[in-house]
Amino acid sequence: MKRRTLLSSGVALAAVPLPGAPAAPTTGKVRLLPSRYLDNMNRTVAYLRFVDLDRMLHMFRVTAGLPSDAVPLGGWEAPDIQLRGHSTGHLLSGLAQAAHYLDDADLTARSAALVAALATCQAPNGYLSAFPETVFDDLEAGKNPWAPYYTVHKILAGLLDQHRLLGDPTALRIAEGIADWTGSRVGGLTREQMQKVLHVEFGGMNEALFDLHAVTGAHEQLARAFDHDEIFVPLSERRDTLAGWHANTDIAKVVGAAAGYQVTGEQRYRTIAGYFWDQVVRQHSYVIGGNANAEFFGPPGQVVSQLGENTCENCNTYNMLKLTRRLYRIDPSRTDYLDYYEWALLNQMLGEQDPDSAHGNVTYYTGLSSTASRKGKEGLVSDPGSYSSDYGNFSCDHGTGLETHTGFAEPIFDFAGGTVSVNLFIPSTVTFQGSTITIKTGFPYDGRVHVTVDGPARTFTLRVRVPGWARDAKLHVNGVAHPAHPGAFASLRRTWRPGDVVTLDLPMRTRWLPAPDNPAVHALAYGPLVLAARYGTTPPAALPIADPRTLRREAGRAEFSVVAGGTRVRLSPFLDVHHEHYNVYFALPPARPRRGTVAEYPLSDLREKRHRWPDAVLAGGAVPGERGVELNGTGAHVVLPAGLPASLDRLTVSAWVRLDSITNSARVFDLGFNTQSYLFLTPRTGLGRARFAMKLGGMETEDFVDAEIPLPIGVWTHVEVRVADTLTFLIDGTVTGVNPAPKMNALLLGATHFNFLGRSQNPKHPFLHGAVADFKLSS
Repeated sequence: MKRRTLLSSGVALAAVPLPGAPAAPTTGKVRLLPSRYLDNMNRTVAYLRFVDLDRMLHMFRVTAGLPSDAVPLGGWEAPDIQLRGHSTGHLLSGLAQAAHYLDDADLTARSAALVAALATCQAPNGYLSAFPETVFDDLEAGKNPWAPYYTVHKILAGLLDQHRLLGDPTALRIAEGIADWTGSRVGGLTREQMQKVLHVEFGGMNEALFDLHAVTGAHEQLARAFDHDEIFVPLSERRDTLAGWHANTDIAKVVGAAAGYQVTGEQRYRTIAGYFWDQVVRQHSYVIGGNANAEFFGPPGQVVSQLGENTCENCNTYNMLKLTRRLYRIDPSRTDYLDYYEWALLNQMLGEQDPDSAHGNVTYYTGLSSTASRKGKEGLVSDPGSYSSDYGNFSCDHGTGLETHTGFAEPIFDFAGGTVSVNLFIPSTVTFQGSTITIKTGFPYDGRVHVTVDGPARTFTLRVRVPGWARDAKLHVNGVAHPAHPGAFASLRRTWRPGDVVTLDLPMRTRWLPAPDNPAVHALAYGPLVLAARYGTTPPAALPIADPRTLRREAGRAEFSVVAGGTRVRLSPFLDVHHEHYNVYFALPPARPRRGTVAEYPLSDLREKRHRWPDAVLAGGAVPGERGVELNGTGAHVVLPAGLPASLDRLTVSAWVRLDSITNSARVFDLGFNTQSYLFLTPRTGLGRARFAMKLGGMETEDFVDAEIPLPIGVWTHVEVRVADTLTFLIDGTVTGVNPAPKMNALLLGATHFNFLGRSQNPKHPFLHGAVADFKLSS
């Protein structure tokens, strides 16, 4: 493979010229036709025409010692914010995409003006940034400035897009200067020093430098210098160590690994990128295709237990789509890459933009807790559901939004030799070998896609993707049936004549999709669309319980309703829900509720009494005692198997406990996932009472019931809690506290990953000092 043919990250190979390679003369540009995609693009383009370039350039000019009387920007571009300048990089990319796909002279001129101004700022000393070079001195000295190479990457990537899409030689010259300057900084660092530098977010510096190498043949070793061993080594060994890592920081690095494979053919890079994608999509993603809670990856398989208003940072999915495009280029047999791409685009990225915004304002996160919303006001980055603004925000998602909503045309088609592939069902048109190929469809609201061919008779292969979810897809060419297999391309080679029509029918059905960590919790999809319950100004306090038997179709495009929480609620495609609270996850009552004893551990014997579950495990110095297990208060605890309370609509948890001393927030038992999703009993809180509490991630407060007293010291005490429509706390068989109206149902607890006796989910809490025996869970 030639490096010049590998750079594209999803661009139709012959439709969009690659760096250093002219476009094939028989293929034209992809044009979007009227649709939601074009609407979103037009709103973003309106911002590209509106935004004041002098304001965007102000701090670049100030840093270069050039005069500027422009009004400084706000948000992350303010003069005292170290990330200033990153949005100009995104602006370069957004302008390049919009100017290219619209063939717009004004946007091309604005692009050239911005590039020329940046060249002027770089000219004095070869350094180009909106903050002084001393920030890099701090970085190399071991300090933690806010992501200086991240900002360099955005500018470098934007310049490469200007050259790739608009052919601007000045943009390439500036990019080479940035690479030379970067090499002068890191070239003198030892590998150990460089690895310390890489602990501070650096975006996709490796990606951009590999892309530059594909054009110029230079800077490959500089790109490799940005290989972050702490992330890359376990991924190269196919080990998932992502929990606790900042998601967007690391996705961008892995995009660079994919770019590295495209340029070098080094298998290690392919393993890193491919394994990472598989794990993130299958083990770390929510139903809409996004990932991470409060920007960090959780343990594999935790979804419902990791809900919040700050799930699914939109930048994460922007970068996952970049990675997906590259991986699909590497292995076009993996149509699951395109399935994911389409799913995340429809269910997260299209909906990040406010359809009522003239300038395509976007949210920072797509929250998925029951209290989440997209707010119709210009807000601060700290307000997760609020939209960006023209000049006061400039978060990373403001920037990536400029690229996402101007780049929809890139992955629709692929061209290779005598084959054109229809990857995505976005209304659009393109010229291929003299034929005009047009996609006409109401997808995703209905499942019929027409691909028409016009022009002189030509012989070529037309491939049409059949999504993996479309189990009963039908394909016809001029009314004649052809095979259509889900999760594959239908390949049609023929002499195409004017008026030929390929019709793909994708039956749209509703499906309840279970969450991996809670078999009782599901999301509802209609074909490729995730549906969301609309709650207006009053969200539910916790995930509602829905009755799937009450689901019915309503008037309108892909509109439904269901009874959830005792009330019939409207369900709409999530991409259409704005300016209100929503919910995409529901608990479904079990068809056959489990009743009786679920698990029983005497703890005089570590085996489960009915041999249904694995043995309990002693940890941290716990030892067998005369009656149960002795716990020393300094680390000793009992580990019970995962999944104990799964799919229970009510439960009772009981145990015998003897306290040798008492400390606030120690645990008799704690069943859960993390510090936000749990069910526990503590002998004493700061209020001087024993407490039982439970919570699901995303709930504002926990449900709890307090006893009248703390648990006693020095005697064996029986504790029992009952979770149903009420919470009931019993000590030695006597009711000591009742919560008559908990917000959370037992179903929401899920198939708990971490179940402890004597230990908390929170490592900051003390261990229990005493003994436990006869732990029992029943329904």
